[in-house]
Amino acid sequence: MTVSAPHLSVIVPCYNEQEVMPELYRRLSEVCAPYADKGYELLLVNDGSQDATWPMILDLNASDPRVQGICFSRNFGHGMALTAGLDACRGERVLIIDADLQDPPELLTAMMAEMDKGADVVYGKRIKREGESWMKRASAAFFYRLLNRLSAVKMPEDTGDFRLINRKVVEALRSMPETARYIRGMVTWIGFRQVPLPYERKERFAGSTHYTLEKMLTLALDALTGFSNRPLRLAFYLGFLMLGLSALLLIYVFASYLMHDTVEGWASLAVLIVGLQSVQWMLLGLLGEYTGRIYQETKHRPKYIVLGKTSEI
Repeated sequence: MTVSAPHLSVIVPCYNEQEVMPELYRRLSEVCAPYADKGYELLLVNDGSQDATWPMILDLNASDPRVQGICFSRNFGHGMALTAGLDACRGERVLIIDADLQDPPELLTAMMAEMDKGADVVYGKRIKREGESWMKRASAAFFYRLLNRLSAVKMPEDTGDFRLINRKVVEALRSMPETARYIRGMVTWIGFRQVPLPYERKERFAGSTHYTLEKMLTLALDALTGFSNRPLRLAFYLGFLMLGLSALLLIYVFASYLMHDTVEGWASLAVLIVGLQSVQWMLLGLLGEYTGRIYQETKHRPKYIVLGKTSEI
């Protein structure tokens, strides 16, 4: 029997979210209730959780068949969880939201209204971020502005993955094969009509954040290397800069020799050597990062491995 496609799909990456799951299901069910006649699905992707997240998803599916689940064989990361959801979702419109409820599901109504007016993407734009340290807010602001300086495609600042997209955007994302997946940047790169929706981001409902410093740095590198080759040009520019500084130093040494002036400053010379070596290592690391990403792409491994799923997916 062929099951008709629902009007709305909600994709939720889940990693150790047992404390949030009951409230997440309640609030998502409430905001999706007006679309029950047209059909909706809640697609929960278990990203290798070590707690009771997957058994809870199975229990929700048993009591409500609109809840569907995918379980990874291990933790593949937030981007891959979103990718699995995009691969499996059937809705004409797709809401992407994190499980921590920092992004209010209740904004779905306003997002749907904007899409009714012709938008292809409605993305949440954070005007306030509760429960986050000034360091995290400052680093996020710096990152988005740096990315826009380096990238040929201008990314909306102060945004995350929280957004509503239509089917043609989903299909465009599914056609993009890269393994280093910065989803919010990929959506921006696609184009179409994209509309911001300002909102205040709340504190995490329960539990603690799963975004470690390492994961945030990895995400930043995925964004920088995935959407700009300008960092590679730093080698060219810095090479010219160092060539100019070396020429000035050579002129200074030659003039000192002509004036029979003793050249001193072994400490400054050592600092100069260390500085040059630091720049070289930095550039080698940058080149290695791009080379490593090429290596990952050429292996053609699957993006994720599914351990299990609910029956209707």
